[in-house]
Parts: sequence; structure tokens; C-alpha cells
Amino acid sequence: MTLHQTVLGVDVAKDWIDICDPGSGRITRIDTTPHALSAFAAAAPAGALVVFEASGGYERPLAEALEQAGVAYVRVNPRHAREFARASGRLAKTDAIDACVLADMAAALKLAPSPGTDPARRRLADLVARRADLVAAISAETNRLAQAREPLVRRDIKSLLAVLGRRKLAMEKAIAAQMRAADDLNQLDRRLRTVPGIGPAIAAVLIACLPELGRIDRRPLACLAGLAPHASDSGQRRGKRKIWGGRPAVRKALYTAAIVASRFNPELRAFRDRLITAGKPFKVAIIALARKLLTILNAMVRDQRDFA
Repeated sequence: MTLHQTVLGVDVAKDWIDICDPGSGRITRIDTTPHALSAFAAAAPAGALVVFEASGGYERPLAEALEQAGVAYVRVNPRHAREFARASGRLAKTDAIDACVLADMAAALKLAPSPGTDPARRRLADLVARRADLVAAISAETNRLAQAREPLVRRDIKSLLAVLGRRKLAMEKAIAAQMRAADDLNQLDRRLRTVPGIGPAIAAVLIACLPELGRIDRRPLACLAGLAPHASDSGQRRGKRKIWGGRPAVRKALYTAAIVASRFNPELRAFRDRLITAGKPFKVAIIALARKLLTILNAMVRDQRDFA
């Protein structure tokens, strides 16, 4: 692991970022303009590691500026940062405090830099996220239509559903075009779709939202996907293991794939049935199957082979 001599904590807001340099004790605020972010990245010391939270997309201009300047960075889960702050006795919360907490967290936990995201995959992620928004809107309007009684309201909802359906189709065409435009994404898409239950939409989600696929061990990958069962034991008490955290879009996609795969693939259906026969609830069996699918996918991408 590369040891970074300088760790800079950055708290990201919509219009500015706060930068904590533990070495000098200085806290600096700069605007989130492209010029200011590029200047910050260019002025970062050699071998520096910049740590910031995932902030709903506000962190992306900073990440892009750091990538262009060749500066290593790590994007952390906001909940992990808040728990680290509480564990270290810092209960107050300001932008400056958060920046310092992030710097201390990266140094104490020896966080590894996040992998860079290539522009093709970044654009794919935007398209996939937009499709998810449209699917959610269609679902909401469909539910409203089922409850509506006024003819004018029903006509209005149906008209909106037609528009949303066209926009969803256009977004799916854009996703498919983006896949074809990048050889590595196209090859990965084809490989993933050899697995039972993995269709175009699910493959796109996995490619866009789980770039670590094939690059890390199956256990941390299951945590990233929100499919790892976490123990809840204390003393002689043995609590139920539960999944939590992770990336909701990936977990939902793999859960859907597991349901389809358990219907049409004999081996995976047998795996599900063994769990149910052993007394596991249906959803628990499907989650276990989704985790098994993820392990299979990870090995396939790592070894560059199709589903057998």
C-alpha cells in the first residue's frame, strides 16, 4: 500500500469546499468553480491523498479536478465519517470540523485511494440514474391512476405516463448506444448478460454503479452491494444477521436478477430450494442467491470468462 505523507480532508458543500491540512493546522475555504478546484488540485503536495464524502453528486467536480491533476483521493460513506467522529469524541458538526474529521479518519484507518472513473462509465452512470428516476415516476403515476376516479385526472395521468414511457425508451436507447461506443463496456455488458437473470437494464446498473466488480475480493464486494449479512451478537445472545448499507441500486438489481435466475436456471433454482427447505424465508433465500450471483459475476469478470 502506498503511504501518503499528506492527507487533506475536504468537506464538500454546494457552493464551496472546506479544506483541512492537519500538517499545518490550516483550514481553507474555496468556491466550487472549475477554476478554483483545478487550482486546488494543481497545488496539492506530491503524494497527497484527498479525502471527502459522497455528497449526492456535489463531490463530482472535485473528483474530476483531482483525476485530471493526477491526485489520489478517497470517497467515503458519510455515515462512516459521522460514526468515526462520534467514536473520536467530536459530537459538534460544522464544515470545518467535518473536514478535519475526514483527514483524521483517512490517516487512522489508512484508507486506500478510490479507483478513478473513466468518462464513458461516468456518462453511463448518469444515464442509468436518469432511467431509474423515470421508472420511479412511472410507478408513482401508475399508482395514482389506480386510485383516480375523476375522468379529467385519469386522462391527464395517462397522458403523462405516455410521455414518461417515451422518455424511458429514449434513455434506454442512449444507454445501449453508450455501451456500444466503448469497447470495454460493450464486452463487459455481453459477458454479464450470459448469466441467467441478467438483462440489459441490470447489466447497465452493475457496470455503472459497481466499478469494483472483478477487482476486489467477494466479501468486501458483497458489502459494497449491500448483500453481506452482518452479525448482531452480544455475550450469549445470538441475534439475527441482517444486511444493511451498501448501494441500493446494485442490491435491487441483483435481487431482481436472483428472482429471475431462480425460476429459469436449474442449478440456481436448486440452491434456492435447498435454503427454503432448510427453513429460510423466501426473501432470505433470494438474498443469499443474489450474493451467490455476485460472487459468480465477480469471478467471471476477474477471469475474463463467460457464464458456464
